[in-house]
Amino acid sequence: MADTPGFHLKGTAPERYERYAAPLMAPFVTALLDAADLYPGATVLDLACGTGFVARGAAARVGPAGRVHGADLNEGMVKVARVHHPRMYPDIEFTAASADRLPYPDATFDVVVCQQGAQFFPDLDAALAEVARVTRPGGRFAATVWADRSLSPYFAAQYEVVAEYGGARVAESCAAALACTADRLTTGLETAGFHDATAHQVTFGITLPPLDTYARDQLSATPWGQELLDTRGEEALTEAGRAMAARLADRTAADGTATLPFTATLATAVR
Repeated sequence: MADTPGFHLKGTAPERYERYAAPLMAPFVTALLDAADLYPGATVLDLACGTGFVARGAAARVGPAGRVHGADLNEGMVKVARVHHPRMYPDIEFTAASADRLPYPDATFDVVVCQQGAQFFPDLDAALAEVARVTRPGGRFAATVWADRSLSPYFAAQYEVVAEYGGARVAESCAAALACTADRLTTGLETAGFHDATAHQVTFGITLPPLDTYARDQLSATPWGQELLDTRGEEALTEAGRAMAARLADRTAADGTATLPFTATLATAVR
C-alpha cells in the first residue's frame, strides 16, 4: 500500500504503518494469498509491498525451494520491511523500485501479488504492463484494493473527519485510497496481456483496538494524516482521532474496541 508519492510516508510513519495497519490488513493478506494459489517452490513478487505483510505470508507458503521479492517505491517502507521480516526460508529480498520500472528480467515470477497498492499507481496501465512483462506465461496475478468507503464504516468516518479537519485537498488524498474500481482493474489487466481477469468483493469483520487511541494512531500512519499533522499540528490530529471514535461510538463495545466490516475488491488474472 505504498508504491508512489500518493502513499508516501516519511520519518517514523512507516514503522507506525507496520504496527497500526496490521489489524486492517491481516484477513485480506490471507484472502489474497489464497487467491494467488501459491505452491511450494514458487517465485513470488509482492508489488507495492509496504512493510512486507504479504511477502512474509508468501514466504511461509512457498517453502525452502521458493523465492520471494518485495518492491516498493517508498524507501522508508522498504527499510522497515527489511527490519521486520523473519529470517526464514526463503529469505525475502526487498527492493526500492517503482511499479512501472521493475528491476527484474522478463518472465521472472510465477506469481505477482499486490495488496492495497494499485489505487496509488500514477499510471495503472503502465504498472500492469510491467507486471505482465515480469510474469511468466501461465503465471498468476492477484490484487486487492479497498472498495467504496460506504462499505467500510471506519473509512467512511475517516474521510468525513479528514475533510472536516484538513479540508478538500487532504480529503482528496484520502479518497484516492478507495477510488480504484473492479472494472478498472480487470480492464487494465486484459489490456496488459492477462486473461481470465475476474474481480469480486470480499468482506471481513475486523476487531480493532480501543478506538479512542487507535483511530489517531492509524490516521498518523497515512499520507492524509501526515498532511493534517504537518499543516495543523499534533492537536488537530488528536482531535481528528477523537472525532472518528465519536462517529463510531454506536459500534463500539464497552472496552472501547469495535468490530467493523471492511470490504475490498479482489482481482485475479492469468498471464
